[in-house]
Parts: sequence; structure tokens; C-alpha cells
Amino acid sequence: QVQLVESGGGLVQAGGSLRLSCAASGRTVSSVAMGWFRQAPGKEREFVASISWRTAVTYYTDSVRGRFTISRDNAKNTVYLQMNSLKPEDTAVYYCAAASSFLASATPGNYNDWGQGTQVTVSS
Repeated sequence: QVQLVESGGGLVQAGGSLRLSCAASGRTVSSVAMGWFRQAPGKEREFVASISWRTAVTYYTDSVRGRFTISRDNAKNTVYLQMNSLKPEDTAVYYCAAASSFLASATPGNYNDWGQGTQVTVSS
């Protein structure tokens, strides 16, 4: 099992930027895909971005493509989500997750381990 701890959330004005970090401990996550999901109040958890192992292939949901960038530093056992041009509709709790394989996925069921989440609030 791996423990994931997100950080970097906060309050930002529309158009601003935030960088989320996800630090993994307990075991290395360098051999599995990693993902970011988010959940807004009253809504289901939704996929944001994922990154595969080795080739670092990335996937994004349409609403964030071109504004968000997922990256990973396997040496530091850390995954990042750079969020630019933030919009009020990006407001949510953001969760980091470790997949069960090296393949990037948008399906929550393909992720075994989840962090506790970090709040991102974008004001208009």
C-alpha cells in the first residue's frame, strides 16, 4: 500500500495559477501510472489528468486540456499538477491516485490508492 499526500491547494482568483503536489510514501510509485481527480460539491468525482509510467504519456479531460499539466518526478516519488488560467468551475477538492498498473487511465476503478485531497477554490 502507498500513502499519498496532496499539497498546494488554496484560494486563487480566476486566471491565476496553482501547482499541486502529491508525495508518495510506503512504496515507490515509479512503476505505476498516476492520476488526478476532482470532486466539486454535489457532484461525482471526475477525472482530471493521468500520466503513465516510463513513457510519461499524459491524458487530460477536455475541460482542462491546454491549461493543466501533469508531470512526475520518479526520483522524488512525487506527481505534480500545474494549473494555469484557472476558472471558477475548477473549484473542487483535488485527489491524487496511484493506479494498479503502468497504464494511464481515466477510470477511478483502475486506481488502488488515494490521497485525502486538497481544496482548490477559484474566485470570480
